[in-house]
Amino acid sequence: MLARFTRMLVLGVTAVAIASCAPVQHPAGTATHTDDYGTPVGSQPVREGGDLVMGLSSEPDKLDPTTSSSLYTRFVMNSICEKLYDNDSSGNLVPQLATALPTVSEDGLTVTIPVREGIKFADGAPFDAAAVQTSLQRHFSMKGSQRTSEMGQIAAIETADPTHVVIRYKKPFAPITAALADRAGMIMSPVELAKDEGKNFSDHPVCVGPFKFVKRVPQTSIEVARDPLYYDAKNVHLNKVTYRIITDANIRAANLRSGDIQVADTISPQDVDALAKDPDLRVLQSGSLGFYGAYLNIGNVDGVGKPTKQIDTPIAKDPRVRLAFSLATDRKTLVDTVFNNWFETACSGIVPKSTFATDAGIACPAYDPERSKQLLTEAGVKLPYQVTMQVTNSPDQLRYAQAWQASLAAGGFDLKIVPTEYATLLDVQKRGTYEALYLGWSGRLDPDANIAKFLTTGSAGNYAGYSNPALDDLFGKAARATDPKERAELYGKTTALIQADNPYVYTYRIRVLTVHTKKVTGIEAYADGVIRLGKAAFTDSKS
Repeated sequence: MLARFTRMLVLGVTAVAIASCAPVQHPAGTATHTDDYGTPVGSQPVREGGDLVMGLSSEPDKLDPTTSSSLYTRFVMNSICEKLYDNDSSGNLVPQLATALPTVSEDGLTVTIPVREGIKFADGAPFDAAAVQTSLQRHFSMKGSQRTSEMGQIAAIETADPTHVVIRYKKPFAPITAALADRAGMIMSPVELAKDEGKNFSDHPVCVGPFKFVKRVPQTSIEVARDPLYYDAKNVHLNKVTYRIITDANIRAANLRSGDIQVADTISPQDVDALAKDPDLRVLQSGSLGFYGAYLNIGNVDGVGKPTKQIDTPIAKDPRVRLAFSLATDRKTLVDTVFNNWFETACSGIVPKSTFATDAGIACPAYDPERSKQLLTEAGVKLPYQVTMQVTNSPDQLRYAQAWQASLAAGGFDLKIVPTEYATLLDVQKRGTYEALYLGWSGRLDPDANIAKFLTTGSAGNYAGYSNPALDDLFGKAARATDPKERAELYGKTTALIQADNPYVYTYRIRVLTVHTKKVTGIEAYADGVIRLGKAAFTDSKS
């Protein structure tokens, strides 16, 4: 039954983390990297108060958990907007605003979630089951929501009493607990949502969290301050956190050394080895649940979620051209040379060594530029075949894109690179105004949110405008299955279909690289890519 699966899911996800706690073995001649998620404050002597500055590598999109699609928004929201569930450093699903894992009926159609009582939102509004119902309903049904496809086929969201929320399903949906450990589980103040029907929530987000929103200066910074109403305020030590937008990795590294910032995310593999040798800095690192690659636009013409229309170009119409693009991608050479052996190849959205990984599920197509050219010729296109790809204008991403350009050239492609601001790229992705788009995903515990979200027909995350009924059927069966082994086999079958059509060409999987000064402690960064600052503190200088 589904309740049994929820427990199995927790055990399965733990297996990911246990495997990743061992040193990560890279190809011959490369370094071995050991995970370090950070250390909770615990009994360490720390200083109360202080203002921490984090160098954020990209600007978040709107601070609205219902519509957001940015990793960097998750960084900020993690400090101000708690979720029903979270994942810990070991990959276990743990209650946050809920008090226990869900109870699921025998038929898998009724999910009951117990929630905290006696706590308040940052605006003083009471937190209860009705507030949870309001947020979950908004996530599921609001126009433009990015959460709808993450929540399954819901029939109704109800309250049983002030401390229990009930989700009723049309069909069982095994991934719901994992989904509620991310933005679909973030609970917003119903008072704030009632203002202008919540249309401007992102301008002044109000939730339950260790900090509360203060202000945002576009393209510059976001400021949050300690919330005295937070239920665990005694363990919040900082007065304020400022997320300062610093897109250049070299500048982030320099600011860490100078002390202008105390934490920085997404450290470049070009800088991390030198930073690791600095006695005043600590490098946090872990494997990632996510991946990078390229969307190839097939039918996203009028915007994601709208009816698709076949784009009349060879790469959109002919799967042979997209397969050629994949075969002309020398994944291993690219990731090793561009990222100094810090990252790993990826060929699917399934996390290696996880409960859901099978040989079929993580199979990688061999680099074959000659076959690529043959496929292009069979498709009747003139060589070299030109493809325009939009890319985040960060040095690491541009470096990879340029190396990818050379790899593709050997396979008969002429790749044109268009550097684009990250926030603009997110908008381009949704509107479908691209031919190819190089962008990653930070990853989730359950494969459904790493694969089905992006490739199910009509999904709000189907940025390529792709449709494959056979794939939809496998995704549906995997979401309804209660046995992790059965789910793994089903996801393994999806990989073969995806690699035949290539609406998204997977390339590599990062390591989550975060650096902080040793003047602060309690900073944690997990495989979900999110840096947790809620319980951080400055060290006690007298200790």
